[in-house]
Amino acid sequence: MQVLAGPRQVGKSTLARQVVDASGLASRLASADEPTLRDRTWIAGEWELARTLARENDAGLLVLDEVQKVSGWSETVKRLWDEDTARRVPLRVMLLGSAPLLVQRGLSESLGGRFEMIRIGHWSLREMRDAFGWSLEQYLYYGGYPGAAPLIDDQDRWVSYIKDSLIETTIARDVLLLTRVDKPALLRQLFRLACDYSGQIVTLTKLMGQLQDAGNVTTLAHYLELLSGAGMVMGLSKYSGSRLRRRASSPKLIVLNNALITATTGITPAEAKTDLGTRGRLVETTVGAHLLSGTESGLEVFYWREGDLEVDFVVRSGRSLFAIEVKSGSSRRPLPGVNEFAKKHRSARPLLIGEGGVPLEDFLLSEPNRWLT
Repeated sequence: MQVLAGPRQVGKSTLARQVVDASGLASRLASADEPTLRDRTWIAGEWELARTLARENDAGLLVLDEVQKVSGWSETVKRLWDEDTARRVPLRVMLLGSAPLLVQRGLSESLGGRFEMIRIGHWSLREMRDAFGWSLEQYLYYGGYPGAAPLIDDQDRWVSYIKDSLIETTIARDVLLLTRVDKPALLRQLFRLACDYSGQIVTLTKLMGQLQDAGNVTTLAHYLELLSGAGMVMGLSKYSGSRLRRRASSPKLIVLNNALITATTGITPAEAKTDLGTRGRLVETTVGAHLLSGTESGLEVFYWREGDLEVDFVVRSGRSLFAIEVKSGSSRRPLPGVNEFAKKHRSARPLLIGEGGVPLEDFLLSEPNRWLT
């Protein structure tokens, strides 16, 4: 069976419908993302209807959308899949989920060796350019949500769509309803702060000082993991030879789609172009998110800092190590952080993205691995 997992509104359902149309198979599509609560019997009922189609037509395809919303879904899918395998029922199955972390947990717990994972991420600059003719500046501000693209000529509608259909729906349906969160207001505050501090290294203690009813560091770390699992925010670890020290480091926050930042913080398109600090933050966030999109092909992404010296991103690709600096303006300032990192890690290779290095647009239009060989 195939499993498509990724954030909301990145095209999973559209892709599934295209697969159904192209396959020519008798098919059944059903979604658990409905007002009526679904349970395991719903999965079993849809599966049985799809089995009937498969038997009548010599082959069939079942697509179950938002499957992670059904409690115990993976055990039920395992039982039904094994029954079909034993009876040689010609039914193919595709599962879709908008909470990648929860989908992965269910797969790991029950479905080992039975599935192929296909991760669907936020759209890249190349995808937004090919589909909508977007420029680099548009991508830096509006991010990579294809469903929001037709709304960018009406700023108020675009902001409302991002806030209501993406941010609130993801938090309410993909996080709060599916995992235990004792302080929902705190999780929402943490997301807002992550948008304010994206591209920066922030201690959890500092975040606690800016939150109401902040609980403790362990709670914040757990909530950050939930936001990461929903495809919203990632906390990068500091590069270190010790994995224990990496886990204990202060995170560098990277919001995974710039639309979340601009819609949440109220940055205008004009500010994104003319304010150097704002533009620098959006550029660094975009590069970080693009690098993180390469983790499925084996990239490991970190940051590095000692004292006042910092490297924006440290990337391990196989046995190769790269120290990456991002420059959003025309400044010719030296790169002391990269130089110091190279002294401590002789095998590290520097990579400059932006002015004086790989052009930002070229970097974003290519897969990250192209530059990390």
